[in-house]
Amino acid sequence: MPPRKAPSVRQRRLGTELRRLREAAGLSLRRAAELVGTDPSGISNSESGRHGVSGERVRAWASAYGCPDPAYVDALVAMAEERGKGWWEEYRGTLRVTALDLAELEHRAVGFRALQLMHLPGLLQTEEYARAVFRTAVPALSPAELRRRLSHRMKRRDVLDRPQPPTCTYLIHEAALLLQFGGQSVARAQLQHLLSESERDNITVRVIPFSAGGFPGAANPMLYVLGAVPRLDTVHIDTPTGSAFLDGETQLANYRSVLDLGEEFALSPERSRDFIRKVAQQT
Repeated sequence: MPPRKAPSVRQRRLGTELRRLREAAGLSLRRAAELVGTDPSGISNSESGRHGVSGERVRAWASAYGCPDPAYVDALVAMAEERGKGWWEEYRGTLRVTALDLAELEHRAVGFRALQLMHLPGLLQTEEYARAVFRTAVPALSPAELRRRLSHRMKRRDVLDRPQPPTCTYLIHEAALLLQFGGQSVARAQLQHLLSESERDNITVRVIPFSAGGFPGAANPMLYVLGAVPRLDTVHIDTPTGSAFLDGETQLANYRSVLDLGEEFALSPERSRDFIRKVAQQT
Protein backbone atom coordinates (compact mmCIF):
# COMPACT_ATOMS: atom_id res chain seq x y z
CA MET A 1 0.00 0.00 0.00
CA PRO A 2 1.33 3.52 -0.81
CA PRO A 3 2.56 5.68 2.07
CA ARG A 4 0.13 8.16 3.57
CA LYS A 5 1.04 11.83 3.67
CA ALA A 6 -0.99 12.51 6.80
CA PRO A 7 -2.57 9.50 8.53
CA SER A 8 -5.71 10.23 10.51
CA VAL A 9 -6.00 9.73 14.25
CA ARG A 10 -7.83 6.46 13.62
CA GLN A 11 -5.17 5.22 11.18
CA ARG A 12 -2.44 6.11 13.66
CA ARG A 13 -4.41 4.34 16.39
CA LEU A 14 -4.41 1.10 14.42
CA GLY A 15 -0.64 1.40 14.11
CA THR A 16 -0.33 2.10 17.82
CA GLU A 17 -2.35 -0.99 18.65
CA LEU A 18 -0.17 -3.12 16.37
CA ARG A 19 2.90 -1.81 18.21
CA ARG A 20 1.28 -2.54 21.56
CA LEU A 21 0.54 -6.09 20.41
CA ARG A 22 4.15 -6.63 19.43
CA GLU A 23 5.55 -5.08 22.61
CA ALA A 24 3.15 -7.10 24.78
CA ALA A 25 4.67 -10.21 23.20
CA GLY A 26 8.15 -8.95 24.12
CA LEU A 27 9.27 -8.83 20.49
CA SER A 28 11.71 -6.44 18.85
CA LEU A 29 10.98 -5.18 15.36
CA ARG A 30 13.64 -7.49 13.97
CA ARG A 31 12.32 -10.58 15.75
CA ALA A 32 8.71 -9.77 14.81
CA ALA A 33 9.77 -9.36 11.18
CA GLU A 34 11.42 -12.76 11.27
CA LEU A 35 8.27 -14.36 12.66
CA VAL A 36 5.93 -12.92 10.03
CA GLY A 37 8.36 -13.05 7.11
CA THR A 38 8.76 -9.38 6.33
CA ASP A 39 11.30 -6.64 6.95
CA PRO A 40 11.44 -4.48 10.11
CA SER A 41 10.84 -1.26 8.15
CA GLY A 42 7.52 -2.61 6.88
CA ILE A 43 6.29 -3.31 10.40
CA SER A 44 7.61 0.07 11.59
CA ASN A 45 5.79 1.93 8.82
CA SER A 46 2.54 0.12 9.63
CA GLU A 47 2.92 0.84 13.34
CA SER A 48 3.39 4.55 12.63
CA GLY A 49 0.33 4.68 10.38
CA ARG A 50 2.43 5.78 7.40
CA HIS A 51 1.49 2.60 5.54
CA GLY A 52 -1.86 0.86 5.51
CA VAL A 53 -2.11 -2.81 6.37
CA SER A 54 -4.58 -5.47 5.25
CA GLY A 55 -6.94 -7.20 7.62
CA GLU A 56 -5.37 -10.54 6.68
CA ARG A 57 -1.95 -9.27 7.70
CA VAL A 58 -3.27 -7.87 10.98
CA ARG A 59 -4.72 -11.29 11.81
CA ALA A 60 -1.46 -13.02 10.87
CA TRP A 61 0.60 -10.65 13.00
CA ALA A 62 -1.75 -11.01 15.97
CA SER A 63 -1.46 -14.79 15.69
CA ALA A 64 2.34 -14.63 15.51
CA TYR A 65 2.38 -12.33 18.53
CA GLY A 66 0.16 -14.74 20.47
CA CYS A 67 -2.69 -12.29 21.16
CA PRO A 68 -5.28 -14.11 23.32
CA ASP A 69 -8.20 -11.71 22.70
CA PRO A 70 -10.18 -12.65 19.55
CA ALA A 71 -12.69 -9.79 19.90
CA TYR A 72 -9.84 -7.28 20.02
CA VAL A 73 -8.18 -8.85 16.97
CA ASP A 74 -11.50 -8.80 15.07
CA ALA A 75 -11.88 -5.09 15.89
CA LEU A 76 -8.36 -4.36 14.60
CA VAL A 77 -9.07 -6.31 11.42
CA ALA A 78 -12.24 -4.27 10.89
CA MET A 79 -10.23 -1.05 11.34
CA ALA A 80 -7.66 -2.23 8.78
CA GLU A 81 -10.39 -3.07 6.26
CA GLU A 82 -12.10 0.33 6.42
CA ARG A 83 -12.09 1.68 2.89
CA GLY A 84 -13.41 4.72 1.07
CA LYS A 85 -13.50 8.35 2.03
CA GLY A 86 -15.96 9.58 4.62
CA TRP A 87 -18.12 12.68 4.25
CA TRP A 88 -15.64 14.64 6.37
CA GLU A 89 -13.03 14.47 3.60
CA GLU A 90 -14.81 17.25 1.71
CA TYR A 91 -13.65 19.59 4.48
CA ARG A 92 -9.98 18.60 4.25
CA GLY A 93 -7.87 21.69 3.67
CA THR A 94 -10.60 24.05 4.92
CA LEU A 95 -11.02 22.88 8.54
CA ARG A 96 -8.52 21.74 11.14
CA VAL A 97 -7.49 18.13 10.75
CA THR A 98 -8.63 17.45 14.31
CA ALA A 99 -12.21 18.35 13.32
CA LEU A 100 -12.07 15.70 10.60
CA ASP A 101 -10.54 13.18 13.00
CA LEU A 102 -13.34 13.77 15.50
CA ALA A 103 -16.00 13.24 12.83
CA GLU A 104 -14.34 9.97 11.79
CA LEU A 105 -14.15 8.74 15.40
CA GLU A 106 -17.82 9.55 15.91
CA HIS A 107 -18.73 7.79 12.67
CA ARG A 108 -16.99 4.58 13.78
CA ALA A 109 -18.00 4.71 17.46
CA VAL A 110 -20.45 2.40 19.18
CA GLY A 111 -21.21 4.99 21.84
CA PHE A 112 -20.27 8.18 23.67
CA ARG A 113 -20.02 9.40 27.23
CA ALA A 114 -19.49 13.11 27.74
CA LEU A 115 -19.13 15.77 30.39
CA GLN A 116 -20.32 19.21 29.24
CA LEU A 117 -19.71 22.25 31.42
CA MET A 118 -20.36 25.44 29.43
CA HIS A 119 -21.67 24.26 26.04
CA LEU A 120 -24.34 21.74 25.18
CA PRO A 121 -23.19 18.58 23.36
CA GLY A 122 -22.19 19.22 19.75
CA LEU A 123 -24.35 16.40 18.37
CA LEU A 124 -27.39 17.84 20.17
CA GLN A 125 -26.95 21.47 19.13
CA THR A 126 -29.42 23.29 16.90
CA GLU A 127 -28.03 25.18 13.94
CA GLU A 128 -28.85 28.55 15.51
CA TYR A 129 -27.20 27.65 18.83
CA ALA A 130 -24.09 26.30 17.08
CA ARG A 131 -23.84 29.48 14.99
CA ALA A 132 -24.00 31.60 18.13
CA VAL A 133 -21.27 29.51 19.78
CA PHE A 134 -19.01 29.80 16.74
CA ARG A 135 -19.50 33.56 16.72
CA THR A 136 -17.73 33.73 20.10
CA ALA A 137 -14.50 32.39 18.56
CA VAL A 138 -11.32 34.43 18.96
CA PRO A 139 -10.07 35.45 16.49
CA ALA A 140 -13.45 35.98 14.87
CA LEU A 141 -14.37 33.62 12.03
CA SER A 142 -14.89 34.95 8.54
CA PRO A 143 -18.34 34.34 7.02
CA ALA A 144 -16.89 31.51 4.91
CA GLU A 145 -15.20 29.88 7.92
CA LEU A 146 -18.40 30.16 9.92
CA ARG A 147 -20.39 28.45 7.16
CA ARG A 148 -17.87 25.60 6.90
CA ARG A 149 -17.77 24.96 10.63
CA LEU A 150 -21.53 25.11 10.89
CA SER A 151 -22.02 22.76 7.95
CA HIS A 152 -19.54 20.31 9.44
CA ARG A 153 -21.23 20.47 12.86
CA MET A 154 -24.65 19.77 11.39
CA LYS A 155 -23.41 16.82 9.31
CA ARG A 156 -21.84 15.30 12.42
CA ARG A 157 -25.36 14.98 13.85
CA ASP A 158 -26.32 12.45 11.16
CA VAL A 159 -24.58 9.70 13.12
CA LEU A 160 -27.54 9.76 15.51
CA ASP A 161 -29.96 8.88 12.69
CA ARG A 162 -28.25 5.79 11.32
CA PRO A 163 -30.06 2.42 11.67
CA GLN A 164 -27.91 1.41 14.65
CA PRO A 165 -27.01 4.72 16.30
CA PRO A 166 -24.40 5.04 19.04
CA THR A 167 -25.49 4.86 22.66
CA CYS A 168 -24.95 8.28 24.23
CA THR A 169 -24.79 9.40 27.84
CA TYR A 170 -24.34 13.15 28.40
CA LEU A 171 -23.61 14.72 31.77
CA ILE A 172 -24.47 18.42 31.43
CA HIS A 173 -23.77 21.00 34.10
CA GLU A 174 -26.51 23.49 34.92
CA ALA A 175 -24.23 26.32 33.74
CA ALA A 176 -24.48 25.04 30.16
CA LEU A 177 -28.27 25.18 30.38
CA LEU A 178 -28.29 28.77 31.61
CA LEU A 179 -25.82 30.35 29.19
CA GLN A 180 -27.97 31.94 26.49
CA PHE A 181 -25.88 31.71 23.34
CA GLY A 182 -27.78 33.60 20.66
CA GLY A 183 -30.25 35.18 23.08
CA GLN A 184 -33.45 34.01 24.74
CA SER A 185 -35.31 32.63 21.75
CA VAL A 186 -32.31 30.64 20.47
CA ALA A 187 -31.58 29.34 23.97
CA ARG A 188 -35.19 28.33 24.54
CA ALA A 189 -35.38 26.50 21.22
CA GLN A 190 -32.12 24.75 22.01
CA LEU A 191 -33.41 23.54 25.37
CA GLN A 192 -36.59 22.26 23.73
CA HIS A 193 -34.45 20.40 21.17
CA LEU A 194 -32.35 18.94 23.99
CA LEU A 195 -35.51 17.68 25.66
CA SER A 196 -36.72 16.12 22.43
CA GLU A 197 -33.39 14.40 21.77
CA SER A 198 -33.28 13.07 25.33
CA GLU A 199 -36.39 11.02 24.56
CA ARG A 200 -34.50 8.89 22.05
CA ASP A 201 -33.86 5.33 23.19
CA ASN A 202 -30.11 5.68 22.59
CA ILE A 203 -29.62 9.05 24.31
CA THR A 204 -29.45 9.68 28.05
CA VAL A 205 -29.16 13.25 29.34
CA ARG A 206 -28.38 13.88 32.99
CA VAL A 207 -27.98 17.29 34.62
CA ILE A 208 -25.45 18.14 37.30
CA PRO A 209 -27.07 21.05 39.19
CA PHE A 210 -25.21 23.83 40.96
CA SER A 211 -26.59 22.41 44.20
CA ALA A 212 -24.41 19.32 43.72
CA GLY A 213 -21.37 21.44 44.53
CA GLY A 214 -17.91 20.53 43.35
CA PHE A 215 -17.38 17.23 41.55
CA PRO A 216 -14.53 15.36 39.83
CA GLY A 217 -13.75 16.70 36.38
CA ALA A 218 -15.43 20.04 37.02
CA ALA A 219 -12.68 21.88 35.15
CA ASN A 220 -12.36 19.48 32.22
CA PRO A 221 -15.16 18.95 29.71
CA MET A 222 -14.52 15.92 27.56
CA LEU A 223 -15.92 13.34 25.18
CA TYR A 224 -15.27 9.65 25.78
CA VAL A 225 -15.66 7.72 22.51
CA LEU A 226 -16.41 4.01 22.89
CA GLY A 227 -14.74 1.72 20.39
CA ALA A 228 -15.76 -1.75 19.28
CA VAL A 229 -13.92 -3.10 22.35
CA PRO A 230 -12.90 -1.16 25.47
CA ARG A 231 -9.21 -1.27 24.51
CA LEU A 232 -10.06 0.88 21.47
CA ASP A 233 -11.79 3.68 23.39
CA THR A 234 -10.58 7.26 22.86
CA VAL A 235 -10.91 10.47 24.86
CA HIS A 236 -11.32 13.78 23.03
CA ILE A 237 -10.62 17.03 24.85
CA ASP A 238 -10.51 20.63 23.69
CA THR A 239 -7.55 22.76 24.71
CA PRO A 240 -6.75 26.46 24.14
CA THR A 241 -4.49 25.42 21.25
CA GLY A 242 -6.76 22.82 19.69
CA SER A 243 -8.05 19.30 20.23
CA ALA A 244 -6.27 16.33 21.75
CA PHE A 245 -6.99 12.61 21.48
CA LEU A 246 -5.93 10.32 24.34
CA ASP A 247 -5.83 6.53 24.34
CA GLY A 248 -3.33 5.43 26.96
CA GLU A 249 -4.60 2.67 29.24
CA THR A 250 -4.17 4.79 32.37
CA GLN A 251 -5.70 7.85 30.71
CA LEU A 252 -8.78 5.91 29.67
CA ALA A 253 -9.18 4.41 33.14
CA ASN A 254 -8.93 7.83 34.79
CA TYR A 255 -11.47 9.45 32.48
CA ARG A 256 -13.88 6.54 32.96
CA SER A 257 -13.57 7.10 36.70
CA VAL A 258 -14.31 10.81 36.27
CA LEU A 259 -17.47 10.00 34.34
CA ASP A 260 -18.54 7.31 36.80
CA LEU A 261 -18.09 9.72 39.72
CA GLY A 262 -19.83 12.50 37.78
CA GLU A 263 -22.91 10.32 37.41
CA GLU A 264 -23.12 10.12 41.20
CA PHE A 265 -23.62 13.92 41.29
CA ALA A 266 -26.13 14.00 38.42
CA LEU A 267 -29.90 13.92 38.53
CA SER A 268 -31.72 10.91 37.13
CA PRO A 269 -32.78 11.13 33.46
CA GLU A 270 -36.40 11.76 34.51
CA ARG A 271 -35.51 14.50 37.01
CA SER A 272 -33.07 15.96 34.48
CA ARG A 273 -35.84 16.36 31.90
CA ASP A 274 -37.99 18.11 34.50
CA PHE A 275 -35.05 20.35 35.36
CA ILE A 276 -34.40 21.25 31.72
CA ARG A 277 -38.09 21.87 31.12
CA LYS A 278 -38.18 24.28 34.07
CA VAL A 279 -35.11 26.16 32.81
CA ALA A 280 -36.68 26.41 29.35
CA GLN A 281 -39.88 27.84 30.80
CA GLN A 282 -37.90 30.47 32.71
CA THR A 283 -35.75 31.41 29.70
